[in-house]
Amino acid sequence: MYKLGIDIGSTTIKMALIKLKGQKTNDRPSDSKPVVLATDYRRHNAEPMKVGKEMIEGILRAIKDQQSAVGEQRSSISIGITGSVGMGCAQRLGVGFHQEVIAAAEVVRQLYPSVHTLVDIGGEDSKMIFFESGRVPDMRMNGNCAGGTGAFIDQTATLLGVDVSELNDLAARAEHIYPIASRCGVFSKTDIQNLISRSVSKEDIAASMLNAVTMQVVSALARGTEVHPKIFLCGGPFAYIPELRKHLLRALDMTEEDCIVPEYTQYIPAIGTALLADGETFTCEQARTLFSSDHCSAVAVSGTLPPLFDGEKDYQQWLSEKQKKYGHNTMNSQLSNFAQRSVPSDCSLGQSTLNTPLYLGVDSGSTTTKLVLIDEKGQLVFSDYSYNNGNSLQAFHSALQRMRDTLGQDIEIAGSCSTGYGEQLLKTAFRLDHGIVETMAHFMAAKHLQPEVSFVLDIGGQDMKAIFVENGSIQRIEINEACSSGCGSFIMTFARQLGYEVSDFAHMATLAQHPYDLGTRCTVFMNSKVKQAMREGAQVDDIAAGFSYSVIKNCLYKVLKLQSFDQLGEHIMVQGGTFRNHSVVRALEILTGKEVGFGPIPELMGAYGCALYASRYRVVG
Repeated sequence: MYKLGIDIGSTTIKMALIKLKGQKTNDRPSDSKPVVLATDYRRHNAEPMKVGKEMIEGILRAIKDQQSAVGEQRSSISIGITGSVGMGCAQRLGVGFHQEVIAAAEVVRQLYPSVHTLVDIGGEDSKMIFFESGRVPDMRMNGNCAGGTGAFIDQTATLLGVDVSELNDLAARAEHIYPIASRCGVFSKTDIQNLISRSVSKEDIAASMLNAVTMQVVSALARGTEVHPKIFLCGGPFAYIPELRKHLLRALDMTEEDCIVPEYTQYIPAIGTALLADGETFTCEQARTLFSSDHCSAVAVSGTLPPLFDGEKDYQQWLSEKQKKYGHNTMNSQLSNFAQRSVPSDCSLGQSTLNTPLYLGVDSGSTTTKLVLIDEKGQLVFSDYSYNNGNSLQAFHSALQRMRDTLGQDIEIAGSCSTGYGEQLLKTAFRLDHGIVETMAHFMAAKHLQPEVSFVLDIGGQDMKAIFVENGSIQRIEINEACSSGCGSFIMTFARQLGYEVSDFAHMATLAQHPYDLGTRCTVFMNSKVKQAMREGAQVDDIAAGFSYSVIKNCLYKVLKLQSFDQLGEHIMVQGGTFRNHSVVRALEILTGKEVGFGPIPELMGAYGCALYASRYRVVG
């Protein structure tokens, strides 16, 4: 008799095949020890059924290796499913489902009777279970907030520009611990970026983050209940980041002798649901086809939205019309992605161009620096987009050097202007001619492309600005406050979480036929909605398109709180890196019923507006 446990989480699938030795007693199988025959752990990239089909074939080889061909045919397998995405999959597969906290508790109940407290940290959830003799286990989980989980750790690794595997080595060499807000990924970014800008070492930041994770888990889940040894640690972060264990033990004032770290710590819920599996049994052949489309029953998707485009041809026609109408050729831009630095391929750089006055604009943001150089006609001569890595001065200096290396050291800049987070810093340090607020820079850029502009929407990585224009002048400005949902990092976070590059994720959205309605939730709460979509069998492209709708809905209904779309006027322009994702532009058109325009370099429009300002208000003398 074999048992297979399948743990389908928000980002990964874990499978564990076990075989029981000995006979069970009526209550506690103390003389029945499970032997783990095979395990597998993979990211499912929002396609759990597809990845599950690939995994189960490999898992079942362990039975084939132990049995003859006849023995394999006679073998029976009980299957159980758990995990945050597991319920919908279990329903589709017709397999029993067990809540993951109960599954983890079952492992302790059967195999580790000396344990008082189980602590489990997963990709987007954390849990703590207290065991007392003669009492029902006290089970606690984090709510919708992903603070103090594996996703929180992944985010820090991304900000530091390292792999998660490197965090452990960095933290081991730390000398100081700094406070980091761990209750929310959005708030933690501010603290971590502040530490980076202060040139705090990566070692100290990594250790500070691990300390924040453990403090969040203890404070959010223990809630006054005393944690006694022995404690049982499970979950991927504990398996792959030993330094995390040390920080937890320090927070609990315990030693290594007080804890148990099982051999298969990342598979504990999968092993637990295998132990609990007692329903229908499957032959090996039936198990192999478990995840096939023929076996799966359909689950109704709860809410869909209109497709953004009617296929690739419709999208390309729409894009061609936008390019013609909004001057995508007049600025001589052939930029294809954020990181490209180049002289536009169709820009003539002979003496007649470089000998004319050139104007420099720079948008120094909290995480990136954007630089453009234009001529008197507003044509783009050079552009640069780079990450600050905590040092905006060095980022701008490096961009200037790349510009000189490309165009030559003798070019003359007739005027310069800065905007953004580092506006005053760069203006003072490099003696730039002007510094203007971001809204003015974006307004000037939009008005250059569309003189009759009535509304400008700029969405960056973590901020959003809406400019209402009347009679050619700014009437009012709205910005987002503490919430970063609906911004570029919102889409980027989930694209990477699902295993896709942002550009691929964006293109998938344009071709989705049944966009999933994700609503207007914050980055943290959106996790639960995405899990629901995956449980219901929504395709990745439908989820991607759902994000495009969500970005715009968040802007229209949560930030602007519009009573009527007439407030936007008839000449809408959008800019900011988020609008390189054309599915977001199209979602705005569909939801408002209005045409929306955008330039060829939406991510550089703040810097472009600065360059225009420098050309119009040239300093003489």
